[in-house]
Amino acid sequence: MPADQSKAASPFGASMTHAGGPALLEAYGIVKRFGSLLANDIGFFDVRPGEVIALLGENGAGKSTLAKILYGYYAADAGEIRVQGSRQEISSPRDARALGIGMVFQNFTLIPALSVFENIALFQSDLPAVMRRGDLLDRIRAYSERFQIAADPWQPVRQLAVGEQQKVEILKQVLAGARVLILDEPTKVLAPQECDGLFRTIAELRAEGFGIVLITHKLREVLDCADRVAVMRQGRIVDIVDRARVSQQSLLELMFEGALTAPSRPTGVPVQRGGADALTLAGVSTLAGAGEVALRDLSINIRPGEIVGIAGVSGNGQRELGELILGLRQPRTGTKRLWGEDASRWSTATVRERGVAAIPDDPLALACVPALTVRENLALGTGGRYRAGFTVDWSKLDSDMARSFARLGFPRPNFEARAATLSGGNLQRVVLARELAHNPKLIIALYPTRGLDARSTMTVRALLAGARNDGAAVLLMSEDLDELFAMSDRLLVLYRGAIAGEFGPVDFRPEMVGPPMVGAGRTSDAA
Repeated sequence: MPADQSKAASPFGASMTHAGGPALLEAYGIVKRFGSLLANDIGFFDVRPGEVIALLGENGAGKSTLAKILYGYYAADAGEIRVQGSRQEISSPRDARALGIGMVFQNFTLIPALSVFENIALFQSDLPAVMRRGDLLDRIRAYSERFQIAADPWQPVRQLAVGEQQKVEILKQVLAGARVLILDEPTKVLAPQECDGLFRTIAELRAEGFGIVLITHKLREVLDCADRVAVMRQGRIVDIVDRARVSQQSLLELMFEGALTAPSRPTGVPVQRGGADALTLAGVSTLAGAGEVALRDLSINIRPGEIVGIAGVSGNGQRELGELILGLRQPRTGTKRLWGEDASRWSTATVRERGVAAIPDDPLALACVPALTVRENLALGTGGRYRAGFTVDWSKLDSDMARSFARLGFPRPNFEARAATLSGGNLQRVVLARELAHNPKLIIALYPTRGLDARSTMTVRALLAGARNDGAAVLLMSEDLDELFAMSDRLLVLYRGAIAGEFGPVDFRPEMVGPPMVGAGRTSDAA
């Protein structure tokens, strides 16, 4: 273990770690197995006051398992946990919270119909039977100001943006007495501009002596925010390093046990302009249900052999656009055509049989059944491809999917495992392997690299580029402008369900694409 690193420089300011006092949290010899899988074998991990320690590793490295053990969600098979120097048994989240350990999950636990005040009140364990509402209200307002969390106590949570909901999650943990905060992939659900607000809140917490565990795949966040970095590989912490002493490349080498090279990206080919467009939307509008965005007068075309990027802050109609193309919703006005045929009323099954693949933004909710096995989930949406009388040709499915995982460069998961037991990144790998297994002609990709580690991200980008070069059409939706600029042949901006801008590669710059993403003028560059 490296020497004391409490003097690490940080863009957040000088490290506040109190080297003379005990660590807030220590874990020794933590072992956790799920059947034959060794998920964690942790020699030592600690969280110090006034620091951000990043927990970094590829998908399946064991980061979330360790975090859930520290929070009492899982029980370790062996090892001990110390809180401020004293050994503790943590058998439930309630135990963890009583010891000052809080965790903000990727999927928030707020009740949308209740107000911010009501959500926070429900989470407090020390409220009297008859509560003076003003006392808690004063605390909420004081902590909101102290940690730069703008929160109207009486606003219903359902009206809050995702970034605001996340801050309410942090606020309720702090008000419940947490001194250690575990943030599981906190920027995964945020638009780029929302990340800055989160980092300001983390910096304020750090300055007040809180210990922050930041679980992330994003190396830039680690280098910007962390004081120390714990790198995990295959369930083990292989090193804990001072952030000031590492680079992006050295972290990649620790994560992947050696130099990481991107898969070779096929050389570009001219867009195939012959024949019908793969997708044409002509003046399409849709109705919107509760919490949805109505699409407004959309006109989009995608040619075979082309990647069209969709930029926009999450929640501006991306999911609704994907559902429209897949046949999950129908146009109220206008026409949807696939390869020249009117597909406005096609079922989802017909759309998929014609060669459309879909990578949704929330694989667990939209592309998998948690209670089914990985093998059963791999069979979903494949139509009659694996039908064998009244059953499924499982051996053929296994063979095809094993090849798909190998082509993607992903480790093959246990096909017998329940989907609910997989991490978010590994579940995304399952969906990608299924959807890209049979060379689709049109790929609808909503945030396809969200939650993936660096190696998997490079592989997916190379495969999408290869599909485009082989003649497939790709609609790529992402919140990562760097990804969109690198991958797209043309770029559209979606704002409140309408196209707010169109750009060719010459204008792939944040200062050009950013303004229409937030409604600051509509602009167009014919491609």
